[in-house]
Amino acid sequence: MTFNDRANDTRPLRVACLGAGYFSRFHYDGWRRIAGVDLVGACDHDIAKARDTGAPAFDDLANMLSETTPDLLDVIVPPPAQAQAIRTALAAGVRALICQKPFCTSPAEALAITQEAETAGALLVIHENFRFQPWYRVMKARLDAGEIGTVQQITFRLRPGDGQGPDAYLDRQPYFQQMPRFLVHETAVHWIDTFRYLLGAPSAVYADLRQVNPVIAGEDAGYILFDHPGGARALFDGNRLLDHAATNTRCTMGEALAEGTTGTLTLTGDGALHLRRFGALEAQTILPPDTSDTFGGDCVFALQSHVVSCLRNGDMPENTARDYLPVISIENAVYTSAAEGRKLELDPRASPNEG
Repeated sequence: MTFNDRANDTRPLRVACLGAGYFSRFHYDGWRRIAGVDLVGACDHDIAKARDTGAPAFDDLANMLSETTPDLLDVIVPPPAQAQAIRTALAAGVRALICQKPFCTSPAEALAITQEAETAGALLVIHENFRFQPWYRVMKARLDAGEIGTVQQITFRLRPGDGQGPDAYLDRQPYFQQMPRFLVHETAVHWIDTFRYLLGAPSAVYADLRQVNPVIAGEDAGYILFDHPGGARALFDGNRLLDHAATNTRCTMGEALAEGTTGTLTLTGDGALHLRRFGALEAQTILPPDTSDTFGGDCVFALQSHVVSCLRNGDMPENTARDYLPVISIENAVYTSAAEGRKLELDPRASPNEG
């Protein structure tokens, strides 16, 4: 049996989730809102947290898989627990999985797990949800339609304003303080994938990273410059200590410009997208401000819905593990570029151990 056997199957899709931590709330909420999905189980080593999800609760993954026989397992745990969880699910016959990012503990482990899933005929998707934020979906459609002419550059300015002082991140995700690689590994990787989605695979990267808040272990500010096909460039300008104009700075986590020969698309901190024609003084709003009360314009729900639709139609979803491996290679190149102070050429097709 492979994941393709779900195509054209009209039975409800049985979904189980592993993990009930901080971010999992958005996963459970999303699954409950997708028509034709039955949420059959929640597993966490803390059974109380599993019960709090409202789904049938378990504290042992193998038991949950045996008792619930899910079609899809949503892996919502940190990297150290991911590989064993995926192997347990594959052994139990699960043939569709979604795994949170960062994906696995090392490039070698990510490649091994990807190969094991493929050998088993299983679909493994990485939960990289930023490309599913509505402003980037609209931006992509407008860029592809030539709305702003030939794209010259895209700039994103990360300004969540949550990284100041000794208590930075402690109220939400305290482990951020101890991560030896932080800004890029935890946060900028979202835009590595988003820029790749908008402009195509990058061919070169230059990075300049730094640590501003001394209480954390890793970097929290920096610039990353990418070369993309056709001469376009993308700039990630990140500083987690600074903020931007937004009621909720975590809605977009910053502001963006996509600039072309005939116009500019501007993403503001409220999730609105604006189009200004070249030479004009006024901009037209093409996507209104986000009014959802969930994360990132409801991008978790959008990603889950995309995977469910692909399973039902027999299509290949975005961000399969195989497709995501180059993102890990690019992330490694970012850190190498920063350490060596030089621009690095990239192989856009490379897996983590190949380039």
